[in-house]
Amino acid sequence: MGLGIIGQAAGLFAVTNIDDILVLALFFAQGAGHRGSTRRVVVGQYLGFVAILAVSVAAAFGATFLPESAIPYLGLLPLALGIKAAWQAWRHRGEDDEEDAREGGPKPLEVAAVTFANGGDNIGVYVPWVAAPRSVRRSRRGLPAQSSRGDHAASSGRG
Repeated sequence: MGLGIIGQAAGLFAVTNIDDILVLALFFAQGAGHRGSTRRVVVGQYLGFVAILAVSVAAAFGATFLPESAIPYLGLLPLALGIKAAWQAWRHRGEDDEEDAREGGPKPLEVAAVTFANGGDNIGVYVPWVAAPRSVRRSRRGLPAQSSRGDHAASSGRG
């Protein structure tokens, strides 16, 4: 595994998780002064992020059955998720959804659920990135890309 791939992964992680910093700050503020709330928020964040990674890897595995020309279009997934969320927010704009504040701060599964729900952009970015490196790595090494039949007709000079 090259440093380039590690750098790309770190960069993707950073840009897709900036919004999570704000959400986590709200959870930590909600649990301020309550014993054990920091641990519950951290555990919930990790549970939610593991779920995001699991869905991303499963979707990327499923994407391997798609033609390689379709994989870049998986990047439209975050746009579709955003439009869906905007539509739902617009439909429910007049409803009062405030919950009563509970003692002890947020629970780990609540934090995990919010992290997962907030992670649609992560999934939309991770799936094409995880699914595409196979062909990208081959081209970086100077190896010919395989056709869908698995032969190397293009590299052998035969058309």
